[in-house]
Amino acid sequence: MSRLGIFVDRKTLANAEQLTALIRCRDVTENLGHHAEFLFPTDISRIPQMDGIFIRTRTDPMNIAYVAAQMAAFHSIPVIDDPGSIRICSDKINMYSHLIKNGVAIPKTVFIGKEDLTVDCATRLFDTLGTPLILKEPSTSFSLRVEKVDDIATFFQVARRFIKLSDWIVVQQYVESTYDWRVGVLDGKLLYACKYTIPSVTFKIQASVNGHIVYCGVESVPECSVPPKVIRLGIEAANAVGNGLYGVDIKNSNGDACVIEVNDNPSIESGEDTCYPRVFEQIVTHLLAA
Repeated sequence: MSRLGIFVDRKTLANAEQLTALIRCRDVTENLGHHAEFLFPTDISRIPQMDGIFIRTRTDPMNIAYVAAQMAAFHSIPVIDDPGSIRICSDKINMYSHLIKNGVAIPKTVFIGKEDLTVDCATRLFDTLGTPLILKEPSTSFSLRVEKVDDIATFFQVARRFIKLSDWIVVQQYVESTYDWRVGVLDGKLLYACKYTIPSVTFKIQASVNGHIVYCGVESVPECSVPPKVIRLGIEAANAVGNGLYGVDIKNSNGDACVIEVNDNPSIESGEDTCYPRVFEQIVTHLLAA
């Protein structure tokens, strides 16, 4: 019998949907004949006692979850998410660079620094990428610090705010759509697919509108109903990052599919897996295969 450590924090368990998904993961693990237990940050010293680690809390290099991932990797314990995937996906410059290097389709993208915050540069960006532009601060997550700008004045307002937080800013072509595809990939294979329907009051899957958080709608979609090129693109994007678990966000506008984001540690608690009942079984088997 193998032991799976599910690394969480109190914020994770405070969300009813996440807690339900974690209990389901635990039950699946035990039904497969293994033992599962929740590990909190105070339990981090117990990681070497586990045969696999499944991180289910926010992952970035400044979070304790990254320390957990590094500890698991140091002891040669299979871990989702692995440290390399965390480093790549937590930095959009790094992530898009991997996608570009591997020939993965993304919106037209330019990286700019402080020295590029000039009227001439802003004008060229609008001329080259179109209007509006999307500006992203590289360490953003959950659609924070992602803004749409329609003119040079707004461009400078947002860019000057972002450049205080990072040496670089991602500037992208705006791709309009009413929904994003989310393709879940594990070890280079399709794990699940769903549609994230964008709220009409925003262009993001999560946003603060008039002081209230609005979320995208989630619709699980069976593989046979997903355009094959969307699945192929999702797998290509995931493979450009690693062989772990990823959620790849794709826009398929007018038949031209492009990757918007590759997320390590993707959500699996909002119904993404409704049409894919073996998601947790596949994850547990992947981690405890040895």
